[in-house]
Amino acid sequence: MSNTALELQFVVQTFHQAETPLEVLRGVNLTVEAGEIVALVGPSGSGKSTLLQIAGLLEHPQSGEVIVKGEGVKDLSDDRRTEIRRQELGFVYQYHHLLAEFSARENIIIPQMIAQTDKQPARARADELLEIMGLTDRATHRPARLSGGEQQRVAIARALANKPNILLADEPTGNLDPTTADGVFNLLTDLVKRTGVGALIATHNPNLANRMDRIVSLEDGVLVTS
Repeated sequence: MSNTALELQFVVQTFHQAETPLEVLRGVNLTVEAGEIVALVGPSGSGKSTLLQIAGLLEHPQSGEVIVKGEGVKDLSDDRRTEIRRQELGFVYQYHHLLAEFSARENIIIPQMIAQTDKQPARARADELLEIMGLTDRATHRPARLSGGEQQRVAIARALANKPNILLADEPTGNLDPTTADGVFNLLTDLVKRTGVGALIATHNPNLANRMDRIVSLEDGVLVTS
């Protein structure tokens, strides 16, 4: 049985600026194994966010295939793509996007209830993740009462709430000071290793990239292994 959590095969994406086509991704191939943390690097505007959007089934490529846990998604219905996204994928962004009117615990419970998890196990899962993140005493606090690092830790816990097989993160520490970023990254990598999820993390931080299992660089629309 394959341990591949995510695979991209010959993915092409083209945007149009006025009348000029801009080929952002030119036949990208990538695999992420379960329990592996892959750094995605490249200059601003190189297409890292586009690649993550396609990998996360939030955007359709012009051509090519995305395979999540062995299932190709190219010809699937929108409903099935949404189901896979909810069950198999977790997302972390540079800005936490927590729901301001809900507590830290509730922010982690809500995506589980959307995925049809009963309230009691959802609460137990939220409390488990908050404990791992060192946020048990912040469980009832709303985002405005949390520091930037605490907010991002809640966002990571939320991304892992439904026990996804793949975690996609776009500059998850980019909005934090270096010391806080280091602490959040350590917790993130510890959780990835503990849960066996495969992670693809876009970052501009070379220090963090070098601490991941593997680095791939997006250059002129093509992935290059460092």
